[in-house]
Amino acid sequence: AITEHFTLNFTITNLLFTTDLQTPNSHKFRSTEKIMKHYIEPLLQKSSVGPHFSGCKVMGFRSGRHREDTKVDAVCSYKDNASLARFDREKLHQELSTMTNNVTKLGHYSLDRNSLYVNG
Repeated sequence: AITEHFTLNFTITNLLFTTDLQTPNSHKFRSTEKIMKHYIEPLLQKSSVGPHFSGCKVMGFRSGRHREDTKVDAVCSYKDNASLARFDREKLHQELSTMTNNVTKLGHYSLDRNSLYVNG
């Protein structure tokens, strides 16, 4: 099986962006990444990618349009083999939309409903 990757981007509207979120080795970055993985990975395990899902790595946090907005950029991976149907980013986007209450909730975080992006 070959490991394939896809990107996942979304904006949290109630996580204040601070400059230490830009520093990958900072305590704030590492703890926030852990929280994001805690919320994202179970959703992906329940999705169509689930049986082949390997995990996600948060690549970065960026400032959003408003002071309370934080954009999240993650790269997720899955094992691709002949028995797996072609990665369907539109299907995955729809599944994640449904699981996040129409892209409004991720655990105790609020999402910008127009911010979810899945790219295979």
